[in-house]
Amino acid sequence: MSKAIPPAPDAVVESPSNRFYRTVWRWHFYAGLFVIPFLLMLAITGSIYLFKPQLDAVMYPNQLFVQPLAPLLPYTQQLQAVQRNYPQATTTKITPNVAIDRSTEVGLTTSDGHHLTVFVNPYTAAVLGDRDEDHNLQAIVRRIHGELMIGRMGDYLVELASCWALVLLISGLYLWLPRHKFTILGTLVPRVWSQSRRVFWRDIHAVPGFYGVLLVGFLILTGLPWSGFWGETFAQVWSHFPAQMWDEVPQSTGLTKTLNQHGDQVVPWAVEQLPMPRSTPTILVTTDHAHAGHAPEAGTTAPINLDSVIALAQESSVPAGFSVSFPEDEIGVYTVSAFPNDPTQEVTLHIDQYSGNVLADVRWEDYGLVPKAVEMGIAIHMGKFFGLGNQLLMLLACFIVVVLCISGAIMWWQRRPADRLGAPAMPAYGHAWKTPVAIVAVLGVLFPLVGLSLVAVLLVDYLVIARIPALQRWLN
Repeated sequence: MSKAIPPAPDAVVESPSNRFYRTVWRWHFYAGLFVIPFLLMLAITGSIYLFKPQLDAVMYPNQLFVQPLAPLLPYTQQLQAVQRNYPQATTTKITPNVAIDRSTEVGLTTSDGHHLTVFVNPYTAAVLGDRDEDHNLQAIVRRIHGELMIGRMGDYLVELASCWALVLLISGLYLWLPRHKFTILGTLVPRVWSQSRRVFWRDIHAVPGFYGVLLVGFLILTGLPWSGFWGETFAQVWSHFPAQMWDEVPQSTGLTKTLNQHGDQVVPWAVEQLPMPRSTPTILVTTDHAHAGHAPEAGTTAPINLDSVIALAQESSVPAGFSVSFPEDEIGVYTVSAFPNDPTQEVTLHIDQYSGNVLADVRWEDYGLVPKAVEMGIAIHMGKFFGLGNQLLMLLACFIVVVLCISGAIMWWQRRPADRLGAPAMPAYGHAWKTPVAIVAVLGVLFPLVGLSLVAVLLVDYLVIARIPALQRWLN
C-alpha cells in the first residue's frame, strides 16, 4: 500500500475556502475588466435619457408648446399642412396634442431616408418646425445606450456586458461577505476617513455595492428584454396571447414589433409578437355592365379618414398621448398605441383602414403575468412610472454603477505591478473552479451569450494562459 507523499517543506497548503475565494476574485476581476467600459457608458447615457421629457422641454420649447385657443382644427387639416411643407416625405404616424398647450407631432420619413418629427399648432395648423429623430441628442444617446451606434453587433456587445455584470454582482456580493469576523466598519459603513488609500477605495467599492446590488440588478434585468438576442428569444417564449383573440381576423405575416423601428418606441414590448391584422377592401361592383354580359368593374371603398380613427380611439378610452401609425399599403391597418407612464393604461388597437372596425384591442388585462412584469419593469427602468421620484431612484442606481466602476478601476491600478496586468493568481488546485463555474454555467443557460463567452474564457485560461509561463507571469 503506497503512502501519501507529504508536501515539500516550503509548500503552502491552501485551504479550500481560500482557493474558492481566490477563484471568485479572479472571475470578478476578469468580468470587471471587460464590463467596466460598457457599464460606464450605460450609466452615463441612461442618466441622460432618464430626463428626456425635461430636456426636450428645454431644448424644443417653441416646437412643443403653443398658446391654447379654441377650437382644435381637424387632424386631417393639420396633417395636410405638414404634407404641403414636406411634399416628398411619407407620413408614418401622428401623435395628437397631449395637452391643450402642446403641439401635434407628425412622424415623417423623407425621400433620402431621414426620420423627422414635425410639430404643428393644433389651433392654427401652422408648422412650428421639425426635429431630426436620427441625430438629436436623445436619439444619439439612445443609440449609444442600446447598440453603441454600430448596429446589431453593438446590441450583442451591450447584452453580453449586461449579462456579465450579473456575474460581477453575484461574485462581488460574495467578496463583500466578511471572511473572519463581522465588523460594521468596512462592511456596512465605509471608512472614508482612513489614511490608507487601499482601505478607502476598497470600502468605497464594497459598501455601496452591497447597498446597491438589488437596485443595479433590477436595472440590468429590466433592460435585457430590449436586447437583440436574449430579449428576442424571451419575447417569443413569453409574449403570447390567446388564439381566440384572432378568430375571424385576417392576419398578415408581419408582427406588431415592425412599428418599433429606428429606436422609435411606438408599441409596448408586450405586444411586439402580435401578428399584424390586414384590412379588407370592400369591393364595389357596377351591376349595369354585369347584366349586359360584361365582366363586372371593381373598385375599393375609400379609406376612413384620420379624424375618424382618432375619434374612435378617444371613444375607446385610449389615454391621452397615444399615437396613430398609418397603414403601409392597401391591406395595412391603422395602429393606435398608448404607451403611457403607467403601464396598466397601455392600449394597442389595430383598425381596418376601410371599415373602421377594430380588428384587435389589447390592454393590460390581456397581458400574461410575465409581460406584465416586464412592462412594469421597463416603466420603472425608464423612470416613467412614479414621476420625478422614479427618475431620481434610477439616477441613484446609475450613480452607484459609476462609483463601482471608478473605484474598481482605481483599486486595480493601485495594486497592479508596473509591468504586469495584475490579475489575481490562479488557485493551485483545479477543483476550486467547480463551484464558481457551476454558478456561471447556470447564468449561461439563462443568458446564452454568457455561456458562449464563458466557454471561450475557460478555453483561453486553461489551454493558453496556464500553459504559457511568460503570459501567466504578465497576467498575474
